[in-house]
Amino acid sequence: MTGWRARIGILVPPGNPTVEPEMMALAPPGVSVHFARMSASGAAGSHEGQDERTRAQIASLDETVRLLAMVSPKVILLAHTATSYTLGAAAEAALIQRQQDATGCRFATAFGGVVAALRFLGIRRVGYATPYSAELTEQGRAHLTAHGFEVAGVARLEGVRNIYEETPGRAYAAGLAADRPDADAIFLSGTGMPTLPVLQALEDDLGKPVISAASAAMWHALRLAGVNARIAGYGRLLESGERS
Repeated sequence: MTGWRARIGILVPPGNPTVEPEMMALAPPGVSVHFARMSASGAAGSHEGQDERTRAQIASLDETVRLLAMVSPKVILLAHTATSYTLGAAAEAALIQRQQDATGCRFATAFGGVVAALRFLGIRRVGYATPYSAELTEQGRAHLTAHGFEVAGVARLEGVRNIYEETPGRAYAAGLAADRPDADAIFLSGTGMPTLPVLQALEDDLGKPVISAASAAMWHALRLAGVNARIAGYGRLLESGERS
């Protein structure tokens, strides 16, 4: 049987080419990942129109989730941090509850995974790096603050034409730029920016935990599914193999 340990369903923005390979790279033996693309139109990956695309994805989410639930996943993961920033804490919580009630599956957001990961690691002050516009970056900072974290430093990639064309090297540079002496950890936001190749290097170079939306989301989904695998090479969070 496919996914004899767990099946995880993952909701992906329509133009995002990064989520599938990164989630598959993190799936331990016996865990299968199953993807469905959310509905939106416009120029994928651009800052312009991002809020409209995000709201279109939210508006069409119920039907996409219904179809994905047909593979009987233990967990459905919404792999898009900007959705959480756009909704705000109360509306995000309501969306999660509505989808769980509708499908009977555990439902999680990428940002929910970030919150769980930071709390698991005992983090209070975070350096926050994004590929977003200034407006969305500020929404994300406010969302972190609303969940009880202090944002010690912010770094935003300049000159982004398409988030989905960004490189691991640029993600690494953003992580370095977000660091502050009083930051307990670094958080790389955005599931479209490739981050897995640089997490361990950033941890080694900065001497502190580094998570991304992708690494935290998969860590959280695995634990919600009851899978406690140690996954090496992507930082101490995934290497812990412990329940949140």
